[in-house]
Amino acid sequence: MTLTDSRTTAFETPESPATAPVHSALVLFALAMGGFAIGTTEFSAMSLLPYFAADLRIDEPTAGHVISAYALGVVVGAPALALLGAKWSRRSLLIALMSMFAIANLLSAFSQSYGSMMTFRFLSGVPHGAYFGVAMLVAASVAGPDKRAQAVGWIMTGLTVSTVVGVPLATWMGQALGWRSAFAVVALLAALTALLILKFVPIDRPVPGASALRELGALKRPQVWLTLAIGAIGFGGMFAVYAYLASTLMAVTNVSPSVIPLVLVIFGLGMTVGTLITGWAADRALMPTVGALLLWSAASLALFPFAAGNVYTLSLVVFMIGCGGGLGTALQTRLMDVAEDAQTLAAALNHSAFNMANALGPWLAGLAIAAGFGWTSSGFVGVGLAAGGLMFWALSIALERQSTRSRITRR
Repeated sequence: MTLTDSRTTAFETPESPATAPVHSALVLFALAMGGFAIGTTEFSAMSLLPYFAADLRIDEPTAGHVISAYALGVVVGAPALALLGAKWSRRSLLIALMSMFAIANLLSAFSQSYGSMMTFRFLSGVPHGAYFGVAMLVAASVAGPDKRAQAVGWIMTGLTVSTVVGVPLATWMGQALGWRSAFAVVALLAALTALLILKFVPIDRPVPGASALRELGALKRPQVWLTLAIGAIGFGGMFAVYAYLASTLMAVTNVSPSVIPLVLVIFGLGMTVGTLITGWAADRALMPTVGALLLWSAASLALFPFAAGNVYTLSLVVFMIGCGGGLGTALQTRLMDVAEDAQTLAAALNHSAFNMANALGPWLAGLAIAAGFGWTSSGFVGVGLAAGGLMFWALSIALERQSTRSRITRR
């Protein structure tokens, strides 16, 4: 049995390509497990920061550079590994990426100094973007052209569920057993993912004619850049609020520290719901879904400053903001359409764009807070970023319509 989508390579099982079934649910589960492992280490590192800072004898602001090192690893590693792995089969590349991720997280658990921790967190981030990019191409291929976005959404759900389950558990382990145990568990999850991929993801052939040069061809396409810009700017609003959510809860909402994890779980639930709904909607109307999500995010972020005084209204708005996280699924699917024969690099760059949003949003919100506009000003900063993403979305729509009219005129 051979399964393909309109743009990606065929997958076949080793036993008998004509008859052996590919269990798509098991394939999606295996790939989503990798997303769960990645999300757990990315977000729990923030909550464990005070613990490894004390153990490594550095102050917390300095320890924060460890978080930045991971993000830098994502930005650098996503395009680099996508190019280096252009001639690999996607199954083999996924196993290699998860193995690298497992080793880097295990080394993080044994870090004895600030320098070694910085190095190993950077290396942990390197496979992040390439893994998600390739995993989503595989998921779309298995699901077929009519359910690509839903398949991509299931992989993203692995990451969103990690914010609800994995991060709280890793944080608890870090507190009870020491911060090193959390990174060791992530390494174990990554190793399990590699085994699941080996077991359930069908053997595939490298894409015919694939090369680093052909992948770089994606960078010649304006729609690829516009899609990446939508994510790098439009997604920044969500991160602007998330980065200072705990501080807002304590300083403005006046809740006890024990309430903060519950609100963060509500945010994760919003991301999970938004991702699943977006997958369904994007398979029916992709670009309208992108535009609707940006408008939803702008409206939700605008409500944040006014809802911050009460924990119940704030929790509702935080859930709404989390739902806007479905944008990642829609943009990943959009890149499959506009990248043409340079799928791997474009898919990986999507996660570099999201990490740029993760840097841009908190930085701009931090400037507003430092200027004296208050903790809730992060919501207004988020509105501006969502509006910026909407501008690039409108430009992409206009360029696409102009291209369509030009093709009709030439006929």
